[in-house]
Amino acid sequence: MIAGLRSPVLHWTGVLPVLAVVLLALTWGRALPVGLVVLVSCFLAGAVLAAVHHAEVIAHRVGEPFGSLVLAVAVTIIEVALIVTLMADGGTKSATLARDTVFAAVMITCNGIVGLSLLVGSLRRKVAVFNAEGTGAALATVATVAGLSLVLPTFTTSTPGPRFSTPQLIFAAVAALVLYSLFVTTQTVRHRDYFLPVTMSGEVIHGEDHADPPSARAALTSLGLLALALIAVVGLAKAVSPAIESGVVAAGLPASVVGIVIALLVLLPESIAAVRAAHRDRVQTSLNLGLGSAMASIGLTIPAVALATVWLPVPLSLGLGAGHLVLLALTVIVGTLTVIPGRATPLQGGVHLTLLAAYIVLAVSP
Repeated sequence: MIAGLRSPVLHWTGVLPVLAVVLLALTWGRALPVGLVVLVSCFLAGAVLAAVHHAEVIAHRVGEPFGSLVLAVAVTIIEVALIVTLMADGGTKSATLARDTVFAAVMITCNGIVGLSLLVGSLRRKVAVFNAEGTGAALATVATVAGLSLVLPTFTTSTPGPRFSTPQLIFAAVAALVLYSLFVTTQTVRHRDYFLPVTMSGEVIHGEDHADPPSARAALTSLGLLALALIAVVGLAKAVSPAIESGVVAAGLPASVVGIVIALLVLLPESIAAVRAAHRDRVQTSLNLGLGSAMASIGLTIPAVALATVWLPVPLSLGLGAGHLVLLALTVIVGTLTVIPGRATPLQGGVHLTLLAAYIVLAVSP
């Protein structure tokens, strides 16, 4: 399943996250010249690959669906910290930062990760097979929380603009947290079989029989190195964001493109892990990563940002515009039609990737 499950700490996957965090500390808050931007970008790419390796080690130790849950939650917690930090320092222009980041995460995960995984899995075996019960439950949760958090604020009337009033925001935050907790309980305890990979005949695969799991010590070491790698990924992505922003401005593109680029960088570890799982005929694991990341992004970000509004100096705008509402509706409809059969061809993967492409094109040319 994974090459080098028992890799020592001195392997490059152990050394590079530490070096990346050291580089992050040395460059934090500084304007970077071109040479340092290139160096930081190289370490960023290495930290992404190291994060994928350590996530797979942990996944092999704890089994599915716990492994994909670890990576999704770890990335989202760091993403939430980054959003709150930027909102605290960004002034009024950061009022829509949480909305834009969460929506970008939903589109990238539900259409990018899911579409690419289905495409890779179906091209390998002609048909990608997954568990419709678990995937459908995940999609339903994502659609509900996204609707409550990102759609309703556009149509409420208590507060002007696409914003919730304080009671409405509290309800949305509590609902998101409760639904996410129920989702995790369902995924890991009560109906764990619904989220395990299945064979071409639909039989659940309860474990991998061709490789011994790593020791508890190796898994804990990988957990620590995964945390370091993810901190480095998010921090270094923020460090190179001014250079990305300058390039976007020089190209005459809207400022929202910067957020998409950063979201793509932050979600890169999960994307690579999902594609590798699909290549091993574990499409359900890929869907767990994609939809689980979308659920974690909304279910953890909205409550955290709602709590942060107590001291944040900027208002919080959560409601989506008309174009994004159409894209979210299409994503939910297409995702539902994809999930129902429990099987997908390259066509379904292509449809999801087309929706992601439409989102990016409209961000570049509104």
